[in-house]
Amino acid sequence: MEDSSTSPTPAGGAERGRRIPPHRFRLLIALAVVGGLTGAAPGTSSFAAHEDAGTAPKQPKAEYTSPFTGLPAKRNPVLAVKIDNHKDARPQTALEDADIVGVEKVEGGLSRVFAIYSSHYPETLGPVRSAREYNVEQLRMFQRPALAYSGARQAVVDKIEKSPLYGVSHDDHPDAYERGGDHEPPHNLYGHPDKLLAKAPKASKADDIGFRFGAEPSGGTPTEEQTVDHGSSRTTFTWSAKEDRWLASFDGEPAKSTSGKRLGGKTVIVQKTDMPPDSSGKTPYIETVGSGEATVLRDGKAFTTEWQRTSATADTTYTLPDGRRMPFDKGQVWLVYQQR
Repeated sequence: MEDSSTSPTPAGGAERGRRIPPHRFRLLIALAVVGGLTGAAPGTSSFAAHEDAGTAPKQPKAEYTSPFTGLPAKRNPVLAVKIDNHKDARPQTALEDADIVGVEKVEGGLSRVFAIYSSHYPETLGPVRSAREYNVEQLRMFQRPALAYSGARQAVVDKIEKSPLYGVSHDDHPDAYERGGDHEPPHNLYGHPDKLLAKAPKASKADDIGFRFGAEPSGGTPTEEQTVDHGSSRTTFTWSAKEDRWLASFDGEPAKSTSGKRLGGKTVIVQKTDMPPDSSGKTPYIETVGSGEATVLRDGKAFTTEWQRTSATADTTYTLPDGRRMPFDKGQVWLVYQQR
């Protein structure tokens, strides 16, 4: 049956009432429906309308890369924490969450740990212990970080307070800490990063400190294990091909977290430096400004490099014998100071 619909024409047109062939009428109806659904103007395709509206998908923003680990991360403020490493303080809490874990020699040949948090923060960390005189110069490479610590000689406290660091001590800010866990005092003080950072609202955000990350360079000596002996304490790193990282041990025992995780890093720096007595005459002053030899462990190999830092606010660079910057493996970095 033929369609009896008619097409309207302009008023006074000579062809008013002229019949439209059925197939053409149905095509006009379909085009009108499509135009209405897409919002396109008559006679304009939906693609052209999309182009004209300027609604092309936006390109995602480039993700920030941590200068401390080489991994994607948020650019957060830097929180440095002095962590107890006495045998009665182990296992520690949340060292596995740090970007950088450092091991330092203290009085009596014992060791203490410092941890740098920025990519993300745990709810609780510790046990927190006292600061040392060299920490002021050492931590200035992070510009103005927050420093969480518990106790120190008055001369050290005065030096921290006069420095650009944001000292957040347990003595001054007890509400940012709590006693707990299975350890006996004084090895049972734990800090809460959210409360610690609230005391240092203008702490510097993560920035370049000299680390470079990239593919394994040529050369290197295959190495299964390396130990740094501080006299009354030892820190050992054993290569695990299965886990593709260096597993840490303290005094011959596997280093673990209270979470049960084995501690260790993708890259280990053994930085050789001078450690003369500080102003107390008893505690080593670890010199972090200067230059010297450093062994960098990555991918089951040891690489001989030279470290250099020209001032307290300067980066620390690690250079291969051919002049190239030593690339680290992406992930947590451990830094151990060794007396030369």
